[in-house]
Amino acid sequence: MDITPEIKKRIDLLADKYQASGQELLAYLDGLLYADYNTYWDYVHLDTLLSLQTPKTSIPDEEIFIMYHQITELYFKLTLHEIRQLAFEKDLSVELFTIKMLRMNRYFGALTHSFGVMEKGMDRQQFLNFRMSLIPASGFQSAQYRMIEIGATDFINLVDKNYREEMRADKAGIEKMYERIYWKDGATLADTGAKTLTLKQFEEKYTSKLLRMAHKYEACNLWRRYKALPDADQKNKELIEAFKLFDLNVNVNWPLQHYRTSARYLARRPDDIASTGGTNWQKYLPPRFQKRIFYPALFSPQEKEEWGKGWVEEALNEPA
Repeated sequence: MDITPEIKKRIDLLADKYQASGQELLAYLDGLLYADYNTYWDYVHLDTLLSLQTPKTSIPDEEIFIMYHQITELYFKLTLHEIRQLAFEKDLSVELFTIKMLRMNRYFGALTHSFGVMEKGMDRQQFLNFRMSLIPASGFQSAQYRMIEIGATDFINLVDKNYREEMRADKAGIEKMYERIYWKDGATLADTGAKTLTLKQFEEKYTSKLLRMAHKYEACNLWRRYKALPDADQKNKELIEAFKLFDLNVNVNWPLQHYRTSARYLARRPDDIASTGGTNWQKYLPPRFQKRIFYPALFSPQEKEEWGKGWVEEALNEPA
């Protein structure tokens, strides 16, 4: 084969690259010579991926339940991938910001839409049977969802709405605000207010990690990065709409679709069925109860007043 100018140019560039790091190009060429070709199944670790579903029962639809939650966690990881880049990008332009926000909205849009797999894709009696083997595990224990919240907004916006003004007035630190974070109330026993085992397990495993992240993102969460943009860029309509949609996707559309699914399986008897983790899901999931808004400055008073309004009744009254 002739060494064309194009090939020689690339060889020279590779030689410069490896020489700069004290390596020899010839050694890397030998490695390339003996290396096997890539395959799709090895690249995505397909055999490993398909082996990660390990049901606790022999009930067929449990596999659907497992796989959908695994898919959900992968979308959460994609979202965190974008948040991380935005938080630490040195030259953040309004164009890049908008592109990343739109990506995250597509991830959550796909999540919300695909939750129909869970809502209408399992046999209800099978679900009610196999779910008993999952106790006390719960989707509440998704740490990645908590990380998305921390990376998205100022920590004060994650505090239980009944304590936000008090914390704001006291200029409370992250540790103090964390004690009043909204989701803890949703993981208490509805009748006694005691912490569920689900919450105790979660706190033991993730509290230190979540607090470290909260401190790390205190000055560079998505809202702080937005406010650091030039005034003209902060008025960019496409970026503002992307922020508002992300807020609605994470805090309204996703939890309400989750609520709709929970209601379909757990709230169709005279007495609602408890969640596997004993969490107070009827209070925890509806956005109208939490009034959790990442970017309140971007919404009108009426929009904030009607946050999530009407969805709960629609979910509970929808025909089977």
